[in-house]
Amino acid sequence: MKFRKKPVVIEATQWFKNGDHPLDGVGMEAPDGNGGVYERIEGLVVRFFRRPGQSSCRNNCGHVMHDHGWIDTKEGGHIVCPSDWIITGVQGEMYPCKPNIFAATYEAVDNV
Repeated sequence: MKFRKKPVVIEATQWFKNGDHPLDGVGMEAPDGNGGVYERIEGLVVRFFRRPGQSSCRNNCGHVMHDHGWIDTKEGGHIVCPSDWIITGVQGEMYPCKPNIFAATYEAVDNV
């Protein structure tokens, strides 16, 4: 789905669980380094959240940490809460955006 932040058109995908982003590749085969292949279970864009000792979301989203993802951005890594939007910026960078900020900032565009 495409959205517009005036005047730039961006790509965005709403994320709810591992594998939601179309570039994640979950379920696809990947080389295992030993000449074989394995089925990818972790996303390439939004990875599993792994931070031992952190049991609650700093954003108070109401979801258990196991349901969260992690995305690397130019500014460092960020937690991805279920329902966050993953935006692809003008330089191909990806970053999360909260649904309320996304709704206030972007609008859908037709076939651009």
